[in-house]
Amino acid sequence: MAAMERESIQVTRSVTIPRAEIELRFSRSSGPGGQHAQKSDTRVEASFDVEASSALSEAQKRRVLARAGPIIRAVAQDERSQWRNRELATERLVEALREALKVPRRRRPTKPSRAAVERRLEQKRRRSQVKRRRRELD
Repeated sequence: MAAMERESIQVTRSVTIPRAEIELRFSRSSGPGGQHAQKSDTRVEASFDVEASSALSEAQKRRVLARAGPIIRAVAQDERSQWRNRELATERLVEALREALKVPRRRRPTKPSRAAVERRLEQKRRRSQVKRRRRELD
């Protein structure tokens, strides 16, 4: 069971993507770090091809394509360890996919309360009086 968990990533309750569908590329990290940064490929770029994915349904693919585009990318170069950056990039990619898959709640139209309407009208009356008094001074 533990090997199975490593092979796929839970994005939402209904969506699980195989790790094989996430492509990882490694390169040298920018910034300070001395010889370690100059010699090791610790920067990780994770990319996920939405259209080629077998884990997403057609409706989910359409939603993700509309919100995030055909390829979702995430980069991590925060840590000195390539392994840790790999985890961070994967987490960021999954979070971006989760956001793209979110179905927005339908807005239920509501009336403003009577008190809110009265406050607004009272504020308008006050503002009107202020402007009327200014005119009288001119």
